[in-house]
Amino acid sequence: MTRKTPTIIGAAVGLALFLALGLLPALLYGGYAGVMLASAVAGSPVQATFLVRALIVVGMVLGVTGVGALFAAGGAVVGAAIAVLTGVPAKKEAAKGAKA
Repeated sequence: MTRKTPTIIGAAVGLALFLALGLLPALLYGGYAGVMLASAVAGSPVQATFLVRALIVVGMVLGVTGVGALFAAGGAVVGAAIAVLTGVPAKKEAAKGAKA
């Protein structure tokens, strides 16, 4: 087990938590930000044009990407912290001391 393994496991757990807890709110708030952006660009009573729909989708994608990245980074930090606190030894290279 290398030093990176707990970090990768923590990031995977963070992404799983994001899928379970954070996906719907990220879509919701990203869509709201897209509506606010579309109303600022196209005018206050928002019409269902292609530009407005594209801005809303962009807001939703940015919301999901940002929140997913936060969950993955947080999980990686927690995984690395657990590895350091529990004292998981780093894997030593077997060929380090051998001469060819």
